[in-house]
Amino acid sequence: MNGYVLVLIAYSLLLVAVGFVASRSVRTASDFFVARRRLTTGLLFATLLAANIGAGSTVGAAGLGYELGLSGWWWVGSAGIGSIILAFIVGPKLWRLAAQYNLYTAGDYLQARYSRRVRGLVAGLLWLGTLAILAGQLIAIAWILNVVAGLSKPLGCILGGIVTMSYFTAGGLVSAAWVNSLQVIVKLSGFLLALPVALDRVGGWDGLSLHISRQVPHADQFLSLTGIGLSRILAFLTLLAPSFIVSPGLIQKVYGAKDVTAVRVGVGLNACALLGFAFVPVLLGMAAAAVHPGLPNRELALPTVMVTMLPFWLGALALAAVFSAEVSTADALLFMLATSLSKDLYQTFLRPDATEKDLLRVGRWAALAGGTAAVGLAIGLPSIIAALSIFYSLVSVALFVPILMGLLSRRSLANTAFTAIVVSVAATAFVHLGTSGAGFAGISPVALGILISLVIMIAGLIIEGRSNRK
Repeated sequence: MNGYVLVLIAYSLLLVAVGFVASRSVRTASDFFVARRRLTTGLLFATLLAANIGAGSTVGAAGLGYELGLSGWWWVGSAGIGSIILAFIVGPKLWRLAAQYNLYTAGDYLQARYSRRVRGLVAGLLWLGTLAILAGQLIAIAWILNVVAGLSKPLGCILGGIVTMSYFTAGGLVSAAWVNSLQVIVKLSGFLLALPVALDRVGGWDGLSLHISRQVPHADQFLSLTGIGLSRILAFLTLLAPSFIVSPGLIQKVYGAKDVTAVRVGVGLNACALLGFAFVPVLLGMAAAAVHPGLPNRELALPTVMVTMLPFWLGALALAAVFSAEVSTADALLFMLATSLSKDLYQTFLRPDATEKDLLRVGRWAALAGGTAAVGLAIGLPSIIAALSIFYSLVSVALFVPILMGLLSRRSLANTAFTAIVVSVAATAFVHLGTSGAGFAGISPVALGILISLVIMIAGLIIEGRSNRK
């Protein structure tokens, strides 16, 4: 057993231990779901950043840097742009509603604002999407274990699932918030120390540019922030920015804040951190392209840098940082699975009289069931970006317009919202399959789906307004 494996085992045991210690204070569903609405600015920042720096923003983003170059920044950068809107516009309004009406989940908001039918539809769609993005985190863990220990992808996915489920199911948001605080420290220190050392190995930016010019076709595009072109930049923005405004997992963490100031500052700091961090994995991926141009899979770029281009102590810390990134986002997704099934489906449709103890029990079992299903999905899906795109597409198309319109308008529009979700999701899937993801006239399938949803909601407002005047 090599040193890297021992470090990851020790770190995993530490995460599980911290999670179980924090879980000792969890007694009710309020503890589990919204941490008694006592998250300070620091804890909210930590748990959000830990959730947002996951497989897509580390292993996936480094893979994009390896393949696309500097313009891979737009993958995580788009998430940061969406987080700014969540911090200062959407988040404070949702927090006030959550505190006023004791909301636990995004589904609670959808039912209060529209109807139980809308809540059930979204919960079902997001359960499928969340399984996909959770699978993406487990794939990233598997790639790490493949590079450092030679473990197969299926075994790596299973081990990653066990670690995450072990600490989350005990304490929910309370455990996640405290574990995430530790993970953020490890992540940021590992990545920020690894970047200058890796760049120094290739001779700094000038040396990197020289290597790239010799090995990569269209090197000028590879070294440009806009090298992928406007249409693909817009595709990243429409896929990711709305998701980071209305993602149920992020909204629920916002519900856990102690006040509106904690929402603005905590989420705002998270947005700034994402905008800066977006460069780090991309540059590491570019360094891998300069030194290891023939990798069989672009998503092996980041763990390869950690093992081959850094001294052992720093490589071990950096691998722990990457491992933290995947595990912390995985616990946020287990959070979504647990709350969606227990509150949005179980209590809403099966047992409206469910007690706090019932919800806590079902939430824990839902996290275990969802985690197990995601392990199976991770074994079958080909890549991290493919897995994440399923989730981000569903969230953006199904939730972005209904949630924003619900905040901007006081009219019910329950039937209109239901129709908008069904039609826009179906249209997005149809266009994606029919055009192999290309869309029409430079408009991506997700952008088209959001536009269709907006048109339907506005039409509903106009029709209802005319009906009310008669």
